[in-house]
Amino acid sequence: MQLNNNVTEFILLGLTQDPVRKKIVFATFLMFYLGTLLGNFLIIVTVKTSRALGSPMYFFLFHLSFSDACFSTCIAPRMIADALLKNATISFSECMIQVFTSHFFGCLEILILVLMAVNRYVAICKPLHYTTIMSHRVCGVLMSLAWLGSCVHSSAQIFLVLSPPFCGPNVIDHYFCDLQPLLKLACADTYVTNFLLVSNSGAICTVSFLMLVLSYAVILHSLRKHSAEGRKKALSTCISHIIGVILFFGPCIFICTRPATTFSMDKMIAVFYTLATPLINPLIYTLRNAEVKNAM
Repeated sequence: MQLNNNVTEFILLGLTQDPVRKKIVFATFLMFYLGTLLGNFLIIVTVKTSRALGSPMYFFLFHLSFSDACFSTCIAPRMIADALLKNATISFSECMIQVFTSHFFGCLEILILVLMAVNRYVAICKPLHYTTIMSHRVCGVLMSLAWLGSCVHSSAQIFLVLSPPFCGPNVIDHYFCDLQPLLKLACADTYVTNFLLVSNSGAICTVSFLMLVLSYAVILHSLRKHSAEGRKKALSTCISHIIGVILFFGPCIFICTRPATTFSMDKMIAVFYTLATPLINPLIYTLRNAEVKNAM
């Protein structure tokens, strides 16, 4: 690991450099962030305090909301504060912490979505064995593995991003410390590093997305055996969940599976999975859920 760097801080250009647009960014994303915290905190408190929400689905929903709140907090507060500054800077160590935490909670969210899909598959396709397969002990072990996997993933990302030296340019054309804009500033050939980063993040995003698509396909196929009312209810729930998955994984795959290239649209696309999805998820997983609404 290379730690001999001359760069002590980076300059973040943010979404825009226009003073008027920066005020719009501040107001818009402050509301986004407060809405994210309110929605996810409400779900966390509701699931934690309600005896009616003790099933595995709400256990995973609790952790998803916690992950969403933390994922947004890794990025949004600094982005909002930076919108008020003429020149936004972030220290080298803070930048690395942001890389680690954003990848940790981003990966955790992906793995929780996969676990939620597995839970729905067992509930719909194996209803007689559901309580045995998805016991509290099994759910706890699966969630522990998700946390461990996220830690391994983000640690690998930090190890790779610290491999090349940073000795000169320090302007990051982004609103947070993202891997591709950061590696463009390295003073060495980063072809192998980029390949390994894409292999790591890209594989997690793509494989998880394919697993989710497959699980939903099996679920929708199995609904033919259910009653018209049960089919309608399950279909309504699955469609809303599929929309949430597409909104998160679409931009994520676009960013994480590309080779070492950056586009001007990357910053706006990143907004979808870093700031918009944590805001939308509480709506997707509660608006069509009568149990959660009644508990609230």
